[in-house]
Amino acid sequence: MIALLLALPLLQEPGGNVPPFDLQKTITSAVLEEEIDRSLHWLRARFDPVKGSFGSVESDVWALLAFATSPRKYRATEGPFIDQPLAKVLAAQAEDGSFGASKVVSLAAADALTALNVAPEAREKARAFGTGAPQRTPDVMGGPDAQRRAASVLALRNMDGSWGYGALALRGTVGNLEYLYRCQQVLKDAEGKKAPKAARALPAIGAAARADTSKALERGSAYLLAQRIEGGWGFDGRRDAGITAMVAGALLASPAPRSAEVEQASAQALDYLVALQKPDGSIHEGQMANYVTSAAVLALSRSGRAADREHITRAAQFLRALQADEGEGYAQGDRYYGGVGYGGDERPDLSNLQMALEALHTAGTTADDPAFQKALVFLQRCQNRSESNDLAVVSDGKTYASGNDGGASYGPAESKAGYVELPDGRKVPRSYGSMSYALLKGYLFAGLSKDDARVQAVWKWLRENYTLDVNPGFQSSDDPTASYQGLFYYFYTMAKALDLFGEEALVDGAGHAHAWREELAGRLLAMQRQDGSWVNENAARWFEGNPVLATAYAMLTLGTAMPTK
Repeated sequence: MIALLLALPLLQEPGGNVPPFDLQKTITSAVLEEEIDRSLHWLRARFDPVKGSFGSVESDVWALLAFATSPRKYRATEGPFIDQPLAKVLAAQAEDGSFGASKVVSLAAADALTALNVAPEAREKARAFGTGAPQRTPDVMGGPDAQRRAASVLALRNMDGSWGYGALALRGTVGNLEYLYRCQQVLKDAEGKKAPKAARALPAIGAAARADTSKALERGSAYLLAQRIEGGWGFDGRRDAGITAMVAGALLASPAPRSAEVEQASAQALDYLVALQKPDGSIHEGQMANYVTSAAVLALSRSGRAADREHITRAAQFLRALQADEGEGYAQGDRYYGGVGYGGDERPDLSNLQMALEALHTAGTTADDPAFQKALVFLQRCQNRSESNDLAVVSDGKTYASGNDGGASYGPAESKAGYVELPDGRKVPRSYGSMSYALLKGYLFAGLSKDDARVQAVWKWLRENYTLDVNPGFQSSDDPTASYQGLFYYFYTMAKALDLFGEEALVDGAGHAHAWREELAGRLLAMQRQDGSWVNENAARWFEGNPVLATAYAMLTLGTAMPTK
């Protein structure tokens, strides 16, 4: 049989918001994961929360297959766009195990249920009925073959992230996503697991004064001005909206008066961001809509330009609409209720939520706004505090539950730092530094007082784990560089949270007092390179190997943590 991705028309539709794939870009497993995510976002938008369906049982089968077999391996606990179509699919199965008397659809349903790890009896009946169905996608041979085939598929993707046209778009998109996932797995196997590299300890620090910090910001600004691309900033010679927003905010974080060159470059970057604003209020170029819009709001707010006020208001309305709430079919009992993800609500996380909350706060949203109160539900579920987090997630036969150290993880029942397994078999997501500071920020934006038990619990974790040498919480990893992942993000989130909290001295677990502004500034001054830039030399993950973004983070941190003397 001709493969699904070749059998369906791959027609281009006008409009949309996913940029064409750069055919000069080297295709790796990580690149394919990002591209799959973008098209899954198009698929997610096809879900009707009122009907709890993607349109029909057959459409639900294809959608479930795409989400369950993607690199992120979505499960039934993800939210209404998975569990509601799943319930409809299971209810529609005929006595003979079929779905619509179609072998192809029945086999796809069996594969989706297998990937979701649910309903073993239903999936076996569906598989038996689907025996003999033609193969849906062709085989992928080796790494070069996978790269070549993936590039040919991505080159034909519609501007909105889909493949196909009209009634064929959903199935065409799923077929191509399934094929790209095969290519991604072949590339991942070919790349193998990289051996951990040795980590280099950060340089010694001393307390920094205000004058030295201002000079460091001037040197950082000079470096950034030299890296401009078409009036903005980016990487690999390409301008990027998210990095441009972060850099514009960083330049404006330097104390006034700023040079005419800095003011001109900042204004040009802000004009570029404003020109990207979509009718729904979002600001982006087709990816990471929440992250880029939030960063743009923060940069535009720093500028103080009166003409930007309307753009900020519209962007804030978009951020409210992104929240996983009743409008998308979520109820308070759902795992991700109140959260926000990179571009929507496929899988919300605390990192994206805290960016959105800061943007809303900066835009003038008050703590009693429903967006903050809904976010409070999500925030509590990221904290290891069982008194306020009773969420238990059962996935693939394992139970994930809250611990009690008071810190926070990346999302409900999810941690980038791994898990602690309890004697009864339950798994507790490990707390770590950047997310614990993000939690403190979120709680304060939502109006909780410093004396609130939830705030005091995370404050205790932060005091006991205070350090400027690593992003604490990754110590159990066998990768020596794990504790350096997201280091500059950690510093920036720390500065924002401590500034909001209002304590000028932090007493650590050993009883030592720390003037955190002077110490944090000293840490960054010790890490600044000769050319005025910063870079994460130990861990390039999350784009911190890009000196432009790392420098933006460092300058935003210094602007917030500016010593008083």
